[in-house]
Amino acid sequence: MEDAVLSTTGKSAPSSQRHQVNADLPLSFLGGGIVHKEFVPPCQTVSGNFYCEVLRRLRENVRQKQPEMWKNRDCLLHHDTAPAHTSIIVREFLTKNNMTTVPLPAYSPDLASRDFYVFLKMKLQLKGRSFVSIEETQAESQQALNMLTSADFSECFQKWQDCWNRFKQALGDYFEGDGGN
Repeated sequence: MEDAVLSTTGKSAPSSQRHQVNADLPLSFLGGGIVHKEFVPPCQTVSGNFYCEVLRRLRENVRQKQPEMWKNRDCLLHHDTAPAHTSIIVREFLTKNNMTTVPLPAYSPDLASRDFYVFLKMKLQLKGRSFVSIEETQAESQQALNMLTSADFSECFQKWQDCWNRFKQALGDYFEGDGGN
């Protein structure tokens, strides 16, 4: 399964302390880098319908950017258990489009995609800065994303794989932390 898990997250980009400007950023990446990203439009609720549209665009980007993976259907989708991700319409979309998801236990904080380095690295680059508009937040977040290297994504993916392997070894039982590693 080397570099074949698409991790999606809806983490908010860092916000301004003074103005509470948030910019939700669904981001999908493989071990080698970003496959799809888009900011959620202002005032847009991330519903099942909206998430299906994001998944549609993600599928198209995988088809274009990773044709071998697309052809072989050699990819798993890892997303969290947010209500939009687990809605009936999304499950039907995933089934209809033969998109296999990584099974997650109900409470799995160590398998949360946003915790695997990418957003932490962005947060460090933007720490202590204030933004006055959504556009400025998005532009600065984009710039921080652009500074990430393929090695950053490989490290993120490796951390996810390590955590997933610990989860499988625990036979699905809850665990937290680095497992003594």
